[in-house]
Amino acid sequence: MRPLKICLVSSECTPFAKTGGLADVVAALGRFLGKRGHDVRIVVPMYSRIKNGGYEFYPVTEAQDVPVRLNNRTYWFSVSTLQLPRSAAKLWLVRCPELYEREGIYTQDGDEHLRFAMLARAAFAICQQTQWSPDVLHCNDWHASLVPIYLRASYGWDRLFQNTRTVLTIHNIGYQGTFSADVIPALGLENERHLLWQEDLSENRINFLKTGLIYADAITTVSRTYAQEIQGDELGMGLAPLLRQRADSITGIVNGVDYEDWNPRDDVLIPHNYSQKDMTGKLRCKEALMKRFGMQPDLEAPAFGIVSRLTFQKGFDLLAEILTVLLHRENMRLFVLGSGEEKYENYFRWLQETFPGKVAYDRGYKEDLAHHIEAGTDMFLMPSRYEPCGLNQMYSQKYGTVPIVRRTGGLADTVEPWDPKARSGTGFLFGEFTPDALLNTIRYALECWKDRSGWQVLQRNGMERDFSWDHQGEEYIDLYRRLAPAESRASAGGSSTAYTGLGEPPAPKTTTIVPLAKTLMRSARELAAEKAGKRGKNRK
Repeated sequence: MRPLKICLVSSECTPFAKTGGLADVVAALGRFLGKRGHDVRIVVPMYSRIKNGGYEFYPVTEAQDVPVRLNNRTYWFSVSTLQLPRSAAKLWLVRCPELYEREGIYTQDGDEHLRFAMLARAAFAICQQTQWSPDVLHCNDWHASLVPIYLRASYGWDRLFQNTRTVLTIHNIGYQGTFSADVIPALGLENERHLLWQEDLSENRINFLKTGLIYADAITTVSRTYAQEIQGDELGMGLAPLLRQRADSITGIVNGVDYEDWNPRDDVLIPHNYSQKDMTGKLRCKEALMKRFGMQPDLEAPAFGIVSRLTFQKGFDLLAEILTVLLHRENMRLFVLGSGEEKYENYFRWLQETFPGKVAYDRGYKEDLAHHIEAGTDMFLMPSRYEPCGLNQMYSQKYGTVPIVRRTGGLADTVEPWDPKARSGTGFLFGEFTPDALLNTIRYALECWKDRSGWQVLQRNGMERDFSWDHQGEEYIDLYRRLAPAESRASAGGSSTAYTGLGEPPAPKTTTIVPLAKTLMRSARELAAEKAGKRGKNRK
């Protein structure tokens, strides 16, 4: 079968721009696809942190000073490229200083909608300028979710994209990119209002993610369980009715782990390496971690780790109610790395002050410390309210650090409950989102910790699990090929008519709303009427 041409469009990519797991997944998937011989391009904005990061860029000569019409004015962007480290995949970095050269990746500025509309439009413009015809445009989260509607409404005239299909991956449905409908003309979609979700327009808003979900050829989420959860009203974040309508197009694919970065056998960021055959280095990492924070080394004390964004989603409200009890009663240690909501930062800071020598908190994110906590702790806490996939529970298992997680999303898919009789399983899970459920699970884990031979089996079970992209990535390739079969694409192509980005494209095709979108809009109205009817009956 011929190699595929895949364009990954994302707001983040490790190591250039990262706030969470999205960056790791995009980089690792791009690296895997390149290793499999596919032609991969990753489109990412050139933020200030990338421009000033000491990287060596090369201009894409065909894509310099490219105009894009947004907000009733013309923006100009240029493209630089560099190779993804340890990969054949290339990055296309969109340089538009007015939109991207700011302190952070994301902002609260009034033009946030334009920043990511530009990302979507730039992906098409770069393909046009370089005459590169992608088989699949793979969009990630709301930031790239306008790509499917732009393909249908603004670029369908171009033969370069006549066989291009779109995939939209939901990494976290809690972030949807909702803006006032007043921005629609600025997005270049004023003449396509009939293609948008009409109930949203009636309430004067546009939802980037929802728009992408209507028009993407395929939808993926980052775990099988999460794919089912988001179709329910509790975790669907308002999009469940739409996702139920598109259920046949949704695939859950668990994220993979890049074991070139995360493997205790040859991890350069931890002080001592080890493997499941010789775990001596793990004890030495634990001792070094305690010394790193000025603690008296005590290898008999079970050490717990947390590396996380400190947000409502991650379930730290449960810990706030039980950690003081555990720290008073148990000879344990806790190491926390993360930043986020002020109340959680203040809580862990207070915990460190209240239990000196037992708790260490480091605000922010440090790659070396994240690796050291994975290697130097015995258990890893992830009590999430919901977790689309999660990566740390997979990292933890590879490092012989036993995860304690809530049975939700990717955590349910990747952690097997420990059975001390059968000596099977890789961690500890709890179901109800309550402090008692978590407390009981931690106490059970501490009891199991006392069985040293059983604990070693538990550790090795986890270390033997394989979450590499060699397994997970094949599922994406299968999906891409189903969307764009090789036999029907081998002769695809043709040349693109150069489009300057200004005015109307040549010979446009008439775009009509797809039947699915009509159905979805009608269904939403009927659902609203049905809910209103039920409320009326309840009042009676």
